[in-house]
Amino acid sequence: MPATPPLSGFAGADKPEYADYSRCVHCGLCLNHCPTYRLWGQEADSPRGRIRQMQLVDEGRLELGDGFVTHIDRCLDCRACETACPSGVEYGKLVEVARAQIEQHYTRPLSSRIARDFVYRRLLPYPRRIAVAARFLRIYQRSGLAALARGTGILNLLGLRDRERLLPKIESTFFFDDLGETFPAQGPRRARVAFFAGCVAQVTFSELNRATIRVLQANGCEVVVPAQQVCCGALPAHAGVRDVARNLARANLAAFPAGDFDAIITNAAGCGSTLKEYTHLFAADAQERNEAAKFTSKMRDVCEFLADLGLTAPLRKIPMRVTYQDSCHLVHGQKIREAPRKLIRAVPGVELIEMELADQCCGSAGVYNVTETEASLELLALKMESTRATKAEVIVTANPGCILQLRAGAAIHGTGQEVLHVVELLDRAINPAAGRGN
Repeated sequence: MPATPPLSGFAGADKPEYADYSRCVHCGLCLNHCPTYRLWGQEADSPRGRIRQMQLVDEGRLELGDGFVTHIDRCLDCRACETACPSGVEYGKLVEVARAQIEQHYTRPLSSRIARDFVYRRLLPYPRRIAVAARFLRIYQRSGLAALARGTGILNLLGLRDRERLLPKIESTFFFDDLGETFPAQGPRRARVAFFAGCVAQVTFSELNRATIRVLQANGCEVVVPAQQVCCGALPAHAGVRDVARNLARANLAAFPAGDFDAIITNAAGCGSTLKEYTHLFAADAQERNEAAKFTSKMRDVCEFLADLGLTAPLRKIPMRVTYQDSCHLVHGQKIREAPRKLIRAVPGVELIEMELADQCCGSAGVYNVTETEASLELLALKMESTRATKAEVIVTANPGCILQLRAGAAIHGTGQEVLHVVELLDRAINPAAGRGN
């Protein structure tokens, strides 16, 4: 069996120590919390099974071949295992390093290499290219081409029907036009914050971003939107393309001088988890590690920040029955569970009904719904069973990727439920003219 090059060739930030593996005592408490293990019941698709494979590959005792890559690719990186783990295993860090090893030492099929190179290296780091791609997708969605493709069955023929149903809707206006702006606080200024706008979110969630700014303003925050910000690097980091993630981190460290703001705010749980872990991308002795530490000390999810700051804006009554879906990288990555619920309960008239398995992944998981569509839809079906059982009119969550997945689920499964971000719910309570999120 050919030996795989050990991780000693990786940058310092990418080399797991023996202790990183040995924290896993193989107790199995993570198993029932792992969505892929629950789906398939295979040890190799459980957190402890994957960790064992990572360790064997690192030691050169297991080939870095198709089997290993399949099991690592099938992981959602939802990090539910971290919440369940009594030993503090940093599974998210380990799986990202394993994927970096795959990126360096494994040859994927040509079509996959081309797609990955385009998305991670040639599209996400360049905001203007994202805008151009979004305009073409908007033409497809609004010109009748989408209806034609569905009606003729060509999507079925190409094996794209399910992926096409999960495509994000491109908005009429892009948030790129708001970069570089400063929005004053309403009333006495309580904080000066910077807003991280995301990358794809700037073409699919412009109105969510603007609602976030309005809610912050209404609660006494001056909001600065730095012009030079770029993609947070979460998707490249999760895919193992760590050189791109590092370069994006460097650009954002320069764009957000930590000393200029009381906090740096994001409304995307997936982005926030990576932004709070920028130190993981740099070696311990690198100067950038110190800059990253200052940056991450200021990073806050918008729910976390508002719950701590306290709501001061008057909230009108909204008679509504809602349920809350925990975004994986908020509840498991950032360990924030109560803050969004606190904000939901603060809205007069809202009845919060907890769903079963609220903190189980909905199947979005970055690009998982594109790369592992069948498994993603299975997980989505389970989630929609839970939301339907609550009889809630609205599903509230805290991450744009979850919103897209749950909106697709509501349409596919016919639940008739609206899907909103927590700040969109707050925006409706503050601004009577705020429109519907769907």
